[in-house]
Amino acid sequence: MPVSLSQLTANLVLATGMVAVTTLVHFFGLILLTRLMGRAHRRLSRQQSIMRQAGMIVLVVFGIFALHTIQIWLYAALYEALGEFQTFEAALYFSTVTFSTVGYGDLTMSVDWRVLGAIEAANGLVLIAWSTAFLLTVTTRLKVLEHDWLEQDD
Repeated sequence: MPVSLSQLTANLVLATGMVAVTTLVHFFGLILLTRLMGRAHRRLSRQQSIMRQAGMIVLVVFGIFALHTIQIWLYAALYEALGEFQTFEAALYFSTVTFSTVGYGDLTMSVDWRVLGAIEAANGLVLIAWSTAFLLTVTTRLKVLEHDWLEQDD
């Protein structure tokens, strides 16, 4: 049975709102991580720098994981509010596999809200890619993972 135009519109409105909220959570979360790293970096002496920089990379990884956890929980809360799943655990599981684009398919949304779920997957893909780019930039700038033996002599 096809979804009505009003139901499709409801999907798109909710999905747009969720994309906006999760993007803002991500943006401000990355700003916070950047500021935390800046404060820690200013206090470094040369001797402390390698271990502290490694600590900053770990902070960024856990910070990014925390941001994605918040975003996944926001979607799960929405699914629970819509009555899509019997338990919050089921909504959280569905949101996690959807956001990460694993998509096991053992739980599915009703036809009425499946477009919202599909847009969560696209949203998760973009935010995870953004996180990857951020982590790569941090790692490159800190140069913790660079060593003399990695440089090749020409």
